[in-house]
Amino acid sequence: MFDLILKGGHVLDPGQNVDRRADVAFAKGRVAALDDDIPAERAQNVVDVTDRLVTPGLIDLHTHVYWGGTSLGVNADKLARRSGTTTFVDAGSAGPGNFPGFRHHVIERSRVRILAYMNISFAGIFAFSKNVMVGENLDIRLCNPREVVAVAREHLEHLVGVKVRVGQVTSGSNGAGPFNAALDAADKLHMPLMTHLDYPPPGRHEIIEHLRKGDVLTHCFKPFPNAPIDGHRQIRADMHSARKRGVVFDIGHGMGSLAFETATAMLEQGFLPDVISSDVHTLCIHGPAYDLLSTLSKFLALGMRLDDVIRTATLHPAAAIGRNDLGSLAPGAIGDASVLERRPGRYVHTDSLGETITADEHLFCSGLVTAGSWWPSEETCA
Repeated sequence: MFDLILKGGHVLDPGQNVDRRADVAFAKGRVAALDDDIPAERAQNVVDVTDRLVTPGLIDLHTHVYWGGTSLGVNADKLARRSGTTTFVDAGSAGPGNFPGFRHHVIERSRVRILAYMNISFAGIFAFSKNVMVGENLDIRLCNPREVVAVAREHLEHLVGVKVRVGQVTSGSNGAGPFNAALDAADKLHMPLMTHLDYPPPGRHEIIEHLRKGDVLTHCFKPFPNAPIDGHRQIRADMHSARKRGVVFDIGHGMGSLAFETATAMLEQGFLPDVISSDVHTLCIHGPAYDLLSTLSKFLALGMRLDDVIRTATLHPAAAIGRNDLGSLAPGAIGDASVLERRPGRYVHTDSLGETITADEHLFCSGLVTAGSWWPSEETCA
């Protein structure tokens, strides 16, 4: 007997090369079966998802969900049913000084899954608002690899790596110093490093050549300066070299980190992002990023295929965080799924610089499955 069957939907699971009408069954918190026609009487609960797209539970690799504990945090449970996201990966909201609070007050109390990168800064991202913006790495004394390693070892089940933000805004005259400290911590923990690079200093050449296989370069389609393309719109050589090494390229839309000009040039030259993430926080949740589905829809509008877009929010982020039990509807996988609607219409998308493009469809959430349980979307419940 199954706990739940999603019946009649179009299943798109890039990791299994499934792209067809099929039913998905769940039992004991895991995917139990994926077949063309699973009898309804075999389940306690059946949800009709005809004309809907069924994907593995979407994973947003770059979010800020330390709600109530940091000024940039948003409520993951509230956002989940709008964004179709079943796993939120927090990108360094908390550092070693406040990670235990993040775990106790948010991670362990959330219905959706929250995993995290720990910030190299002891205080995490502590001053982030419209009126107050203080980079967490402006004081190099806050960047202590020993503190990160010690605290991380106490919370490994919730951690996926180390996070660092460097640039004029976040590290000021310290330049690449916090990056070097974070790389040391990640190396000691045998974990990947996620790197945010804003305005120089440091420049790309001081950072990208040091990223290792499995490390994540977030904001990878950012606007000038520190953009991945040169003045002739050609992809820079260090980007190609990093991809060959196995560096993971993540969008991290956010408030200021996605430019349609950059994205168009990258896609035209065949350089697709490995991961598409929202970098959702308090300053971009009402635009321009909004959420993961809005960000994914922008890349559909830019010409990416639907299966490639879904891959960047399922299979690839699962691999980036070392969780092959996520991002898949294979029997035995964690019982998470996203039920989406491709809604036609006229939609105007805006990037971080205010540039716009139009689209004739948008992805919306019709509901979620988390740990094998059905959770209707906000719209369904309205």
